[in-house]
Amino acid sequence: MDRSELVELLSPEGLRLLDSLPPYRSQKDVLAMVTDLRKQGHSPRLVAAVLTQAKLRKKAVGKFGEFASRMLFTEAGLEQATRLSVAARHAGRFRAAGLTRVADLGCGIGGDALALAALELEVTAVDADEVTAAIAAFNLAPFPSATVEHRRAEDVSLRAIDGVFLDPARRTAGHTDTDRLTDPDDYTPSLGFAYELATGRSVGLKLGPGFDRDLIPSTAEAQWVSADGQVVELGLWFGALARSGIRRAALVLRGDEANELTAEADSEDAEAGDLGEYLYEPDGAVIRARLIGDLARRLDGRMLGDGIAYITADAPVATPFAAGFRIVETLPFAEKDLRKALRARGIGALEIKKRGVDVDPAALRTRLKLAGDRPATLILTRVAGRHTALLAERL
Repeated sequence: MDRSELVELLSPEGLRLLDSLPPYRSQKDVLAMVTDLRKQGHSPRLVAAVLTQAKLRKKAVGKFGEFASRMLFTEAGLEQATRLSVAARHAGRFRAAGLTRVADLGCGIGGDALALAALELEVTAVDADEVTAAIAAFNLAPFPSATVEHRRAEDVSLRAIDGVFLDPARRTAGHTDTDRLTDPDDYTPSLGFAYELATGRSVGLKLGPGFDRDLIPSTAEAQWVSADGQVVELGLWFGALARSGIRRAALVLRGDEANELTAEADSEDAEAGDLGEYLYEPDGAVIRARLIGDLARRLDGRMLGDGIAYITADAPVATPFAAGFRIVETLPFAEKDLRKALRARGIGALEIKKRGVDVDPAALRTRLKLAGDRPATLILTRVAGRHTALLAERL
């Protein structure tokens, strides 16, 4: 979306047209909608803009729920936007720390600023891209405590600000077809700028979950967040926003339920031991936070092997921090023998999980050519250093 398209979209005609559209269903319906809207006399540019927004609103429901139907987006802005359930927890940190005037530097389409404003905190949302800043202003219009500025984060005066949140752009410039940046020095604003701000200030910094752990300052609380099984971010928290005695945290969100595993530092792995009747696959946030050892001790379990992020135990334990499986039996690892064993058991729908072995689960599933009517889980890993296939069922 360029500036002229945005101007047309934000016109009274454009917004009325967007809100009058039926919910976006599929690409198949687009041609008919384009023809209909053009017959009504709407310009090709406006038609393209409103249909793009309708498509993005549907896609945004996963992050923003019912609020998505009243928001505007860019493709890149939605891709990087914080989902509402996570943004609410960001905002809660600022409120709990007693910080009331927050600058959201690199606000994007305004997801985090929305959550901050919803708690009636004063928010100055800033973005260097003119179109993105205009969209953030539209999304934040219902909140009198929020203002939006189109400028570089480095140029913002923070004299009246007592807390800062940064979500640096980690993709190349533009609103569609952007590429992920791998060098933190190329972020906008840069990682160096963010770390400098965090010296002596209360700062929250959102990064990708795969961020290089060696670049995490010792003064920061590092919290990895997973939502419905997907690790979505690493948050670094400084000053009053960092909790006392916590430097590593794994926050696991599933629906409305939240659970957190915390520690003062990376945990030592539990000792490796024999395969028990039960196996646990830690949530990705627990693995990223390197708290697998602490989780194993909570489960009265042991590591399946050095460098393998599976925990095994002799009794079932309910935990929000791992998926649990009961081991039904050990099968041959060789593909030909494995295929024969699975067919003999009537297994057709197969979930394949693997750690510590070089296997492509999707390709293996195709080659197995199973046709039974029973579902099962196959876990491919190493036990006592040997490649092993475990037939399992989810707890």
